[in-house]
Amino acid sequence: MPLFTSAPHSLCILRLSAIGDVCHAIAAVQTIQTTWPSTKITWIVGKVEAQLIHDLPGITVIPFDKKLGLAGMRTIWHQLKDQQFDALVHMQLALRASLLTVGIKAKYKVGFNRKRAKEGQWLFTNRKIEDTASAHVLDSFYAFIEYLGVPKREPSWNIPLSEVDLAFIDTHVSSEKPYVVISPAASKDERNWLTERYAQLADWLNEQGYQVVLCGSPSEREKQLGAAIESLAQSPLINIIGLTSLKQLTAVLKKATVVIAPDSGPAHIATTQHTPVIGLYGHSNPKRTGPYNSLPYVVSVYEHHVTQQQNKPIEDLKWSTRVKGDHIMQDITLDMVKEAFLRLRHQ
Repeated sequence: MPLFTSAPHSLCILRLSAIGDVCHAIAAVQTIQTTWPSTKITWIVGKVEAQLIHDLPGITVIPFDKKLGLAGMRTIWHQLKDQQFDALVHMQLALRASLLTVGIKAKYKVGFNRKRAKEGQWLFTNRKIEDTASAHVLDSFYAFIEYLGVPKREPSWNIPLSEVDLAFIDTHVSSEKPYVVISPAASKDERNWLTERYAQLADWLNEQGYQVVLCGSPSEREKQLGAAIESLAQSPLINIIGLTSLKQLTAVLKKATVVIAPDSGPAHIATTQHTPVIGLYGHSNPKRTGPYNSLPYVVSVYEHHVTQQQNKPIEDLKWSTRVKGDHIMQDITLDMVKEAFLRLRHQ
């Protein structure tokens, strides 16, 4: 039986981070809105991620700054002190997020199944969804809304972009030729592809008639990576790493022909814009964390390495099993990525 047989008055969504996971959650939350348009939705989200979702239609977004610790939690609790939600949908496993739920009033607090609930999340909830251990992250978020009583549907996204956001790329890229975005940096350097291969790929794409745009965050390591790719490339690149807001980045990804990236936020933002993605995977299972609408075009060496490291067939491993080592991504060859690109362009 679903938790609700008719639209609840109010729901609180708790998914703080990371950008890719927030993109997955948007699809689930907007499906709730489509099914129950009268339900008032409040979403507590990380401060950075709030830049992407702050103006989602019909949702009250409350940013949480994790750097503030308990003081940040008290701020949230004070903002919500007069609210009693029909349900709190707790989609984050981190203990910090679970502690945040303590001061939020809700009849039902819905979390992951105990088998999946790391860091003691199960202690902070009074309702559990079915086990989603062998599901894509987006599908596991859909399991929450199905538990509430919302039928699953094809994911879609509505992230508002202003004319200013959409115009950003026009000041950097000629409209005469299509462009491909390379977002080279994952959350950890070992998950990046090789710098020289990014440069070689950029040169090949240029030969195919595409402009190549490098994008990423303003972190020093990402800017250094972009500069290194530029120095190795023989053809001109358009490097906008660190120059965009999250909304401007979304607009850049929206207008791209293809996005090429390791497991990272931009790969999933591109998916929200229905831009095809070639994901480069070695350390995490692409069936779990790959770009949702572009899984056939993932270039992955994960399966080989995880079975080798665990000494078990892949069907006997948890989907969340990670591959370790800083040499893994070198097994993705330039030809493998070229083949995926050509297959995608000629589908």
